[in-house]
Amino acid sequence: MAAQVAPAERGATRIADRVVAKIAAYAAREALVTVPEDGAPPHATVTVHHDTARVRVSLELDYPADIGAQCGRVRRQVAERVRALAGMEVPEVAVQVERLHSARTRGTDRGRIR
Repeated sequence: MAAQVAPAERGATRIADRVVAKIAAYAAREALVTVPEDGAPPHATVTVHHDTARVRVSLELDYPADIGAQCGRVRRQVAERVRALAGMEVPEVAVQVERLHSARTRGTDRGRIR
């Protein structure tokens, strides 16, 4: 009969950075109250070292809005989902707001008038 191998000695599971980035981007989308109609979806980049992930999320928001509250919600949701789905600690989630979309200018011509 073969000897039993302890679970920790059977091998290792490695989750690719791009997979963690997809989890983070999807979590950011979940956290946003509204996503601008003509805006780009949230994008994430991740650096994984052992069981720790550092996340940077870029997103676009509607304006006017409470930017600080939305960014805080994104940080919490991203950290929670990456921890739950990938089993990684997330000590840092940097949120970068790339663009604000104003409801007043939506649907108007964006060219300059001379």
